[in-house]
Amino acid sequence: MTQTDNIPRHVAIIMDGNGRWAKQRHLTRTQGHAEGIKRVEEIVAAARKVGIAVLTLFTFSTENWRRPESEISMLMNMLTNVLQQKIKNLKENNIKFQVIGREKNVPRTVLKIFQMAINETKNNTGLIVNLAFNYGSRQEIIDAVKGIASAVEKKSLSVADIDEKTVARFLYTKDLPDPDLLIRTSGERRISNFLLWQLSYSELYFTDKFWPDFTKEEFEKAIADYQQRERRYGELAKSELKR
Repeated sequence: MTQTDNIPRHVAIIMDGNGRWAKQRHLTRTQGHAEGIKRVEEIVAAARKVGIAVLTLFTFSTENWRRPESEISMLMNMLTNVLQQKIKNLKENNIKFQVIGREKNVPRTVLKIFQMAINETKNNTGLIVNLAFNYGSRQEIIDAVKGIASAVEKKSLSVADIDEKTVARFLYTKDLPDPDLLIRTSGERRISNFLLWQLSYSELYFTDKFWPDFTKEEFEKAIADYQQRERRYGELAKSELKR
């Protein structure tokens, strides 16, 4: 049972290991991704239950286009089919659906279902499920720099007024709080071009579990671990202040 105090407001997850999970079991990568989708549903429900405000899921990176065309096509079809089926469920559970990332290269069928889910849930006030799709953090920062440069050129922003809040306002996540907790599955211990600016002060949690094995109980372990930490933001720990 998760404690009700010190719940992270925003949790970001790098959902890694579907392919390796399938390989260990002599299954196809498609079966691995299908099992991974089940975990998404389970973790969304768990996040909603414990009172998390934002759940950002790293679903497809700008680098993932390098994968075999057949796998990419399968992922796109699987995503659109599942999301189309779940829009009613999102509405009924007061979940707001959002997407961050570039639209370039994304199939029109995928963009269409994204927009449908966004429109159908835009008035919901509960958990925000934020899909990072065709997303790369360096690309996001480049787009932010271009946006700031354009604003300066149009004289709606002065160079002297550019600060951290200005940059944050031009990022894809401009309407969201920075993540309190980043979870990465599969044993990898890196952040892989994900929310580089936003993760500056986030707590990091790495698990050896592949994403299809990352159950509600594993999610609760990550939250419990977060709740035991003291976030200092560069300040001294409370124990050090008493010395």
